[in-house]
Amino acid sequence: MEDKKTILLTGAAGFIGHHLAVRLVRQGHHVIGIDNLNDYYEPQLKLDRLLAAGIAINETENNTSVITSSELSGLSFVKLALEDKKGLDTLFGVYKFDVVINLAAQAGVRYSLSNPQAYVNSNVTGFVNVLECCREHGTSHLVYASSSSVYGLNDKVPFAETDVVEQPASLYAATKRSNELLAHVYGHLYGLPTTGLRFFTVYGPWGRPDMAYSLFSDAILNDRPIKIFNHGRMSRDFTYVDDIVEGLLQVCLQPRPAQSGVPARVYNIGAGKPVNLLDFVKTMESALGKTAEKKFMDMQPGDVEKTYADTSALEKDYGYRPGTDLATGIAAFVEWYRNYYKI
Repeated sequence: MEDKKTILLTGAAGFIGHHLAVRLVRQGHHVIGIDNLNDYYEPQLKLDRLLAAGIAINETENNTSVITSSELSGLSFVKLALEDKKGLDTLFGVYKFDVVINLAAQAGVRYSLSNPQAYVNSNVTGFVNVLECCREHGTSHLVYASSSSVYGLNDKVPFAETDVVEQPASLYAATKRSNELLAHVYGHLYGLPTTGLRFFTVYGPWGRPDMAYSLFSDAILNDRPIKIFNHGRMSRDFTYVDDIVEGLLQVCLQPRPAQSGVPARVYNIGAGKPVNLLDFVKTMESALGKTAEKKFMDMQPGDVEKTYADTSALEKDYGYRPGTDLATGIAAFVEWYRNYYKI
């Protein structure tokens, strides 16, 4: 096993953060998780993710104390926002983190149209606070979540890290691209090693309720029509959460490949198998055992027609290979969804 590391994981009550925290502590690492538990979607889901990992917290309390898991030795949690630089400084000073994994962000493309300030606060100001703490406290490696949305209006597929990414289609995408640029600057000026991962449409158990697979499940099981944007002429590189976690583990725990110049890397992480939206719906219908009523609609502002990851760089440097096919992953999600929502 790798040497035991002390790791700060931001967004620990989030979808990917929950799965990653559990895997890290089961491998013997010490994880301090933070999350602001905001109400972008129902906070109860975040609280239940924490509870499943042995963290019992009263969301209504303004509690910034460290809570230790009753189930997983080595996992602790603090309710804290990235915008709270003083609180972050305190944590960095106490724990001397070996690795920082920044998954916290204001998510969602469409929400950014109505609430842009939330994205600036969390994804820009908050990320700068993380970079500053890593610089000030000598963190050896910052791993952070970027997004396939940075490819924006690019027509060339599959998307490769060498593609130009200066045409974002949403504020969310612009903030994620800003993270990559800021990380590069901190690598150039201060030698801070960073690795950004551009996630491609992550799905699976404990997934966010605002994502298509959750919205479709809710509508289909409750006999409501599902919205099919761009009249079905869309495709996504759906990536199962366990495959994302495997890639994160490899990047944050393995030695970084030798590199000349600025120590700032960015990788795609996805399945590398885009699926047409209507084929995705068929897979969901099969897993749910019900046929969907479909309402075909125009493209939404800020959306893109397709995503498709070229993951050859991550495979070359870290041996990353996603292994979960869509039918298997959707079946696992549906099983969790039915159990959690008691449907």
